[in-house]
Amino acid sequence: MHTRLSIEKMNDLTGFSGKAYLFLGEVETISYFESAINKQQMVSSAYLYTLGLEGDKCADQRNHGGADRALHHFPEEHYAVWEKIYGPCARDWITPGMGENISTLGITEETVHIGDRFQLGEAVIEVSQPRSPCYKLNHRFGVEDISLAMQNNGKCGWLYRVIQPGNIALDSELRFLERDENSLSAERVYELFFADPLNKVNLERLAENTKLAESWRKKAVQRMESNEVENWNFRLFGKDGT
Repeated sequence: MHTRLSIEKMNDLTGFSGKAYLFLGEVETISYFESAINKQQMVSSAYLYTLGLEGDKCADQRNHGGADRALHHFPEEHYAVWEKIYGPCARDWITPGMGENISTLGITEETVHIGDRFQLGEAVIEVSQPRSPCYKLNHRFGVEDISLAMQNNGKCGWLYRVIQPGNIALDSELRFLERDENSLSAERVYELFFADPLNKVNLERLAENTKLAESWRKKAVQRMESNEVENWNFRLFGKDGT
């Protein structure tokens, strides 16, 4: 059973502990690119290293993976949102359709904060950044602009870094441990980064957030220095940027 939280508890996640469904993927060719987005449910225990779960592969190590992107968490309740928006698609709106490593019910971008720490089996993980959706999701669902729609509404999930590696059993629960004072929710970080991308006050908040992934902080600094926003076309739409 998933653990559902009351509205009061969701504000700080105190006491949250819920079943974590875990997924791994192998690299394969999809359309014109290589990807490990087609993940399968974990069938035995696996070790969580600083760079990710044992057996989980990564095709594009420049834009995926790394210490700040060791695990991707996508809330199961979001699938109903996307099904309502797009209706039937090339694949069902079910986990792990978004290529996630972790799926749960009861916590979303509204309630998870950057820097939040969780126990997962023997491991301790920490929220590092929201997910930046990419064109591979367009191909997976047969929807040409779902990546852009996800960027616009922020229902993308989030990523973790590994603070303490350890073994993850099939029955492991995700248990909230701690939160820094004055931390920002993943939803709020997404708003600051994408909704008003050249707002200097917002960019300074992001650049000064030491728990936010280094890549996001660097982009905030670059925007302040150049007064320009990086081009999102390739990430959102693929090889021709359209």
